[in-house]
Amino acid sequence: MVIFDCNGVLVDSEPIAARVAAEELTRAGFTVTPDVVSRFFAGRRTADMCAAVEAATKRKLPANFASVLSASTLRRFRAELRAMPHVSYALTWIRGRKCVASASGLDRIRVSLEVTGLLRFFEPHLFSANDVPRGKPAPDLLLHAATKMKVTPRECFVVEDSVVGVTAAVAAGMTAIGYVGGGHAGAQLPTQLTAAGAKAVIADMRALKGTIVALRGW
Repeated sequence: MVIFDCNGVLVDSEPIAARVAAEELTRAGFTVTPDVVSRFFAGRRTADMCAAVEAATKRKLPANFASVLSASTLRRFRAELRAMPHVSYALTWIRGRKCVASASGLDRIRVSLEVTGLLRFFEPHLFSANDVPRGKPAPDLLLHAATKMKVTPRECFVVEDSVVGVTAAVAAGMTAIGYVGGGHAGAQLPTQLTAAGAKAVIADMRALKGTIVALRGW
């Protein structure tokens, strides 16, 4: 089975999400840049980001911050979000079972896949880190997805674009494939994903099927 992260893997959402988060944090009195948001919070749950910001600044975010951020992000996604290049090709040719396991809430996952035309490849197999005790880099979400899909961890390939995502896959006992084709991917990301435990790194979704076939020999 193949487990896909959503943000930065299926949809090119990370640059949009980082800009929106930076705008809303700054509006709330916590001045931060999109680059800082990407560097420290890519792949993490909104709740974990908020907790980290509050811990670092020793100040509380507004009580409604998470809901305001979610609404702003969904508005921008509906207007701007695009699927990753060639991802429909990859999903069409991967005939086996697949699902989405994302740090985002189910509403954001669903909107992301709906506006990019990818929901048909996965529904109803959508899993959110909001449904488990710990977000990535903990393995909870990936293990939850495997249990729901009735497969063992060693049967799972996980496609991730972040260090925390690859770390979660390794901790879950799954085979991690790094993806670096998103708009947020910097020059160091392939090395970082490999260091975190990715067995392969691809920059083009057309290479995914061949990569999975090759890794089945591990």
